Amino acid sequence: MGRIEWAMWANEQALASGVILLAGGIVAVAGQFKNWEFAAYAVAAGVFICLLEYPRGRRKKGSTLERCGQRFMTPAVKIFGPLTRNYYVRAFLHAALAVPGGFLLSTVLGTVCLGIASLIYLLAAVCGEEWQPIEAKPQEKPRIAETIKRPPENPPPRPPPEARKKAAVEGAVGEEYDNPFPVAE
Repeated sequence: MGRIEWAMWANEQALASGVILLAGGIVAVAGQFKNWEFAAYAVAAGVFICLLEYPRGRRKKGSTLERCGQRFMTPAVKIFGPLTRNYYVRAFLHAALAVPGGFLLSTVLGTVCLGIASLIYLLAAVCGEEWQPIEAKPQEKPRIAETIKRPPENPPPRPPPEARKKAAVEGAVGEEYDNPFPVAE
């Protein structure tokens, strides 16, 4: 069994919680709920979390699918270096961002989800994981095998390579050559 990479789980959980926090904040601000200032904070925190979590990190083993448009946002996350790569920092950042959202009913679900993501990031950090960007590999041009110089001249079934070499030395052409294999007609 392979090791579980907790950061992948935490990334999905944090992105979903950012969207939920953003949606709850928009509802509370639009409805002018009591203490709607916390909702305005939740909108800003939700946007920040979504921007931070949208670029997926590379897995240690196997392949990782990058999200649509991720290559444009990855440099913004890479530029902050250890502040965004280190999962201890992300765990404490998400925990701190979750606290104010707990004071308003419409943002409580996003807060709870963000708290869970924070715990998963803490587990990922304890396991020694770190965010690495997915970098596109340059695609190699398909090369035609260097051993194939020209297409085959004989129709199938073809004789074994030794017989072909022998026929080439003797100067035999396809019609003059006797096929050693019985052909069913």
